[in-house]
Amino acid sequence: MNNKNTLELEGTTTVGITCKDGVVFASERRASMGNLVAHKVADKIFKIDEHIGATIAGSVAGAQSLMKIISAEVSLYRLRNGKNISIETASSISSNILHSSPQYVQTLLGGVDENGASIYSLDAAGGVVKDTFISTGSGSTFAYGVLEDRFKEDISVEEGIAIAMRAIKAATERDTFSGNGILVATITEEEGFKKLEKEEIEAKLKEFN
Repeated sequence: MNNKNTLELEGTTTVGITCKDGVVFASERRASMGNLVAHKVADKIFKIDEHIGATIAGSVAGAQSLMKIISAEVSLYRLRNGKNISIETASSISSNILHSSPQYVQTLLGGVDENGASIYSLDAAGGVVKDTFISTGSGSTFAYGVLEDRFKEDISVEEGIAIAMRAIKAATERDTFSGNGILVATITEEEGFKKLEKEEIEAKLKEFN
């Protein structure tokens, strides 16, 4: 776990926010190898299904493997049952996967189903916590400062995007292991999983100045 030659996302900052009309995920893009900034374009937000997304922090190999397994299980559920899996059930399956084979990762999993929007945090051993907003990684302390101050019940996805981006921006300004840009994804009933384009993110960042 502490091998300096292992590519890690343990310096990551990720954010997940539930909104009245969907879910917002955001992260920065830095991947480290010990004290080295190994990559500046790391993708830490994954599409699990049209209505489910996830973020990762920790071992890159473990995280990528976990995302593939969860995606396969979600697809298999749909084939067997003829309907989309609920977010709660997807988080339970993910928890069981980590219980049986712990990975050096921390994951946020969330999306939209017939019960509305929801987000779950999963630790390396499969522990699960549901919350309205969650942050992971070394910059989460700074992200939570923004989330606690700005989050309100029944915010829209558009409002959630602005809050999530501000939270990640605060982390990148104070946490040395977070940086190199921001990624944002939304999940709504109308559009499903959608990643914001780089130009759209840059335009929104200019509005903060």
